[in-house]
Amino acid sequence: MERFDAIRAARQPIDVPLADMNGRFAEGETMTETLVRAALDIVYIEGFTGQTVIGIDAPELHTAQPVRLDLAIGVPRLRACATDRITDTVNYAAVRTELHTLLATHKVQLLEALAEQIAQLMISAFGAHWVRVSLSKPAKFDDVAAVGVLIERRRSETRSVWGACASLGEGLIPD
Repeated sequence: MERFDAIRAARQPIDVPLADMNGRFAEGETMTETLVRAALDIVYIEGFTGQTVIGIDAPELHTAQPVRLDLAIGVPRLRACATDRITDTVNYAAVRTELHTLLATHKVQLLEALAEQIAQLMISAFGAHWVRVSLSKPAKFDDVAAVGVLIERRRSETRSVWGACASLGEGLIPD
């Protein structure tokens, strides 16, 4: 079973608001439609390892254990391709620092919940339009190489247009 391939992770283009696309082009280049179909450029981190307290079994609740993370962050056309400036791309050193901080401070027990926090961090703090998170515990069982979860998340059109304001009140009124 193929677990993770960051290079082939996002073959399908996604809808991207015009403002987000224009901010990613080199100076003088712009798009004229309000919504475009764009392929994503992928910045990835493969084989990230860290220590965190995660799990539901008694021994896991108080002792840090190793986790392994593969992360693919999809953004529409990185300006850095033309400008060669770190400020025009997703800085994976900054992502790495934030991941270490999250592993030290999260309060969840399940890998699924931690993977969701990682995905939302990439969308909110690093401008991802699409993210794939593969998170595993390599030392959970003696007879298994690893157990884990693989999730994908996309920035919704509403969130990409209105940012954090779109989530105000979200979930407060039942459907």
